Amino acid sequence: MAAIAAGDHAAFRILVERHQKLVIGTVARMIGAAEAEDVAQQVFLNVWRSATRWRPEAKVTTWVMTIAKRLVFNESRRRARARLIPQSADAQVAHEFPDASPAPDRAILDQELDRAVQSAMASLGEKERLAVVLRRHEGMPYEEIAQVLGTSVPAVKSLLFRARNTLRQDLSDYLDR
Repeated sequence: MAAIAAGDHAAFRILVERHQKLVIGTVARMIGAAEAEDVAQQVFLNVWRSATRWRPEAKVTTWVMTIAKRLVFNESRRRARARLIPQSADAQVAHEFPDASPAPDRAILDQELDRAVQSAMASLGEKERLAVVLRRHEGMPYEEIAQVLGTSVPAVKSLLFRARNTLRQDLSDYLDR
């Protein structure tokens, strides 16, 4: 980060290569695949511009994801005002790269489940949704999620507990009993 703050383009390229999958994946799961690369690019531009403000006591991944969080939350709020529902990254990928030849009834059930999961995730609050994405899809530990969200580990556990309960209720028709 010190090299990036000094204007080292090679160091910045390395940082982007190391973190781009995490950032793009998280952004795609939060706001949809269609705009994930654009928002991720904005994240890295903000990293470049604010590199001088990074402090060595902060883990680089956590710092990058904190910047991503701010941009994703801003985009989510903008969409809420526009009344748009995000499409999940998984749905976008499935649309672009359909399976060779799934059984028609299975494909319909999968689409229905995907829509239900998208709707349930969209119904979560921003922090709950981001906590679920970072924990479930990115495998981030509670401590890092707490730093990204600017909260405590117990608060993260509480967010995840509430989110899981909400998802369980919203998806109860699809869960095996």
